[in-house]
Amino acid sequence: MVDFKGEKRSNATHRSTTDPDAKLMRKGNGQPAKLSYGGHALMENRSGLCIDLLITDATLAEHKAARQLLTRARRRRIHPKTLGADKGYHVKDFVQHLREHRIKPHIARIDGRNTPGLDGRTTCTEGYKVSQRKRKRIEEIFGWLKTVGGMRKTHFIGEARTQIAAYLSAAAYNLLRIAKLQTMGSAA
Repeated sequence: MVDFKGEKRSNATHRSTTDPDAKLMRKGNGQPAKLSYGGHALMENRSGLCIDLLITDATLAEHKAARQLLTRARRRRIHPKTLGADKGYHVKDFVQHLREHRIKPHIARIDGRNTPGLDGRTTCTEGYKVSQRKRKRIEEIFGWLKTVGGMRKTHFIGEARTQIAAYLSAAAYNLLRIAKLQTMGSAA
């Protein structure tokens, strides 16, 4: 038995005995650190369908996971024209990466941060404003995956098994979303 009171815990000093792939992560200042994975999704704005879902190390930066999702999408011949995202993606390298792949960055700006490729020419357009409103739908996917899909507290050991469970949950979400879209379409 070890007493960790007063000691600073980090991923360098502690490792889970039940799931070695899980990492300690805090959601914000003042919050407790919990063993977790990072979940990242790529969503189609018009329909709200989950295009891809990636489970990663909890410490991986959001914009690096987004690069992986976009690379996987290109392999499947999916070429988005725009990418809506929150302030966590407002990183110079990521905006440059999007521009190199001819994707318009509809990313929420951080005040005072000057980022080439994400200036007034992009953020003053009507498409940018619409994209910023619709990007919030991604939270519906995460909310459903956590509450109904059972991903709030995974029952699987290892990143690979957690990824498979996430795929199955996202597929179920998409099936329900498609059914809802069909009923909305027939009502109109």
